[in-house]
Amino acid sequence: MERKLYKRETYLKKVRGFYHDTDVIKVFTGVRRCGKSSIMAMIQDELREQGITADNIIFIDLDDKKYRKVKTDDRLEKAIEDKSAVEGVKYLFVDEIQNVSGFEEVINGIRGKDYSIFITGSNSYLLSGELTTKMTGRYIEFEIFPLNFEEYLGMKQYYDKTINPNLMIELNNYLNEGGFPRTVLYDTLADKRTYVSSVVKEIFEKDIRKRVKIRKVEVFERVRDFIINNYGATFSVQSLQKALDKNGLEIRRETITRYVDALTASKILYKCDRFDMKSKRSLSGEKKYYISDTAFYFSTNTDNRINYGPALENLIYTYLRSKDYSVSVGRIGKLECDFITRDNELNYAYIQVSYTIGESKETEDREYASLEKIRDNYPKYLVTTDYLLQKRNGIRHVNLMDFVGNGKLF
Repeated sequence: MERKLYKRETYLKKVRGFYHDTDVIKVFTGVRRCGKSSIMAMIQDELREQGITADNIIFIDLDDKKYRKVKTDDRLEKAIEDKSAVEGVKYLFVDEIQNVSGFEEVINGIRGKDYSIFITGSNSYLLSGELTTKMTGRYIEFEIFPLNFEEYLGMKQYYDKTINPNLMIELNNYLNEGGFPRTVLYDTLADKRTYVSSVVKEIFEKDIRKRVKIRKVEVFERVRDFIINNYGATFSVQSLQKALDKNGLEIRRETITRYVDALTASKILYKCDRFDMKSKRSLSGEKKYYISDTAFYFSTNTDNRINYGPALENLIYTYLRSKDYSVSVGRIGKLECDFITRDNELNYAYIQVSYTIGESKETEDREYASLEKIRDNYPKYLVTTDYLLQKRNGIRHVNLMDFVGNGKLF
């Protein structure tokens, strides 16, 4: 019996307005196993609920053994034609389309001809080639992330998994287990870790090794693990090279750049640019790196202790990105503002993240300091796990669980 899917409304509401648009291709990207295929299945369910017949919904999963020979544009075109002998608009869903060489010509050829097209790809290579150059303005990218904390709790409830009434315990569980949807269905932490480890291997084999020439796999893995182990830290390629050298790994800057690009293209890593708020300029070369899911960290380490500083930053970063906010790191003199955010209507907000400010007056002053230095009137947030909230200089002190359940900053 097929399991009923937990609806990820965060993404469905972004796509609904384009369900019947035959002129715009809907492209879903995101790290492997984050739930792209399930979201396409949810869209198909909603189309059927709207009265679209099964014959008008075409689903081609290129990872399925039934389509293992569909590797070229000609075979893809034939597979689509074989399922298209119906009148009216056809709703075409193609999963893992980057498996087909020259797929751009096929998709471009049927766009606007009674096909509403939905495609997925596990990495940004999908949008780095001919799809971008040939179809500028003709596709919309919807970036999918693993479950955020709000979705994690929602999915556990949906599948009748035990939820601890103490949300701080659930927050710890989430940071340890991560947000890959399938991990929620496993009952033990060991099984969850085993699954995430298999995802890491799959990403390396299918999304990195096939596209990037990696002669020394062990060296690549050491670079990967070093960056993952230091997520939330600021690096330039130069400083990363020095840090690796101190750890006994001599490696050229060009090689580091290539490896980092491969990790970001596969959506394991996200680069967050730094911005000098006094000069109003980007700080070239200096970036923070966040991971698409904290499970990547814990699956590659035996230490289960959570460093809440980077873990909570990472949680907020991926949450904001899933809500379509642009995010950068702000510097104000010697102080740092964790995040400067901007929505699609050019509204700004500033966010400082801390586990708690209840330890001491010194801790409170430190966390407020960077926000108090900002002289404009955009909203300013201090996000902590505290339930006793402060009021100080118009800065909004909010509880993290409330913050990630609200959905909007403005």
